[in-house]
Amino acid sequence: MTKINPIYILGIESSCDDTSAAVLCNGKVLSNVVANQEIHTKYGGVVPELASRAHQQNIVPVIQQAIQQANIDKKDLHAIAFTRGPGLMGSLLVGTSFAKSLSLALNIPLIAVNHMQGHVLAHFIDDETQQKPPFPFLCLTISGGHTQIVKITNHFTMEVIGETTDDAVGEAYDKTAKILGLPYPGGPLVDKYAQLGNPKAFKFTKPKVDGLNFSFSGLKTAILYFIQKNVKENPNFIEENLYDICASVQYTIVNILFDKLKKAVKDTGITHVAIAGGVSANSEIRKTLKATEAKYGWTTYIPKFQYTTDNAAMIAIVGHLKFLENDFSETTTVATARLKVQEG
Repeated sequence: MTKINPIYILGIESSCDDTSAAVLCNGKVLSNVVANQEIHTKYGGVVPELASRAHQQNIVPVIQQAIQQANIDKKDLHAIAFTRGPGLMGSLLVGTSFAKSLSLALNIPLIAVNHMQGHVLAHFIDDETQQKPPFPFLCLTISGGHTQIVKITNHFTMEVIGETTDDAVGEAYDKTAKILGLPYPGGPLVDKYAQLGNPKAFKFTKPKVDGLNFSFSGLKTAILYFIQKNVKENPNFIEENLYDICASVQYTIVNILFDKLKKAVKDTGITHVAIAGGVSANSEIRKTLKATEAKYGWTTYIPKFQYTTDNAAMIAIVGHLKFLENDFSETTTVATARLKVQEG
């Protein structure tokens, strides 16, 4: 039996407000440390300047912890993978600069990673509790900044076949939470309260968008007007109907997503379907995907919770796959705030 040499990859993720570092050995997670930034809660959203400052404070201890938890020495590392984009420019610069410095200090390769490819390829982390999808497959990538249906032909051939024309699904959740007076980030709370309400209590119109594209801007406005109108008539409307409002909003959002996903499967003939991104942690989306699998004969792939929100394990797995292909980056590589999923 041939002995496989271990390949240790350090992943660094700093695209938004979470500083994360992970160490993978041959695609298996040895550590995945995430430092959340509580400071944004009181502002009701991420403040870019505060985010980049917090990354500067967190990055050294987070990387140190990831290496210690992996029970290796930094000299054992074979490459450093970092998030090049998309994301907040100030936040990306912190991770990019640190990754470059460390790769020069250790004299090991640098690997630039597309954050959105990280979300998709998190499915390929070597973890016995999650199944790897075969090619080709479709991936519904949903987060605070993105809503896309991506056709994946191989690890690095991805094509967006449907995307939002305005706001992302995560924004629709967070905006709803804000209108209801719930603290930031509100998406998980809307999901939590929705479990306790009647999804058909209130009806919201689904936007009509051609093809496989999405739109959430009109829905956000409709929810705002609906709440304003009812609060005017009854000042206690939100308090008395919170669970039903959350359930009805969630029911509408999930229907919008799955109407398009069903159309994508029909149009492409691809029945292997995955979800990825922060909003894929949503319980109703996961439940609906499983129900759709049973009803339509799809094979579905749901990542573990810790690989859905922004984390460095997903960056490290892309680094590992690129390392195997000798796909390295120059130290002149720059962070890019806007980066399409098909761009490496």
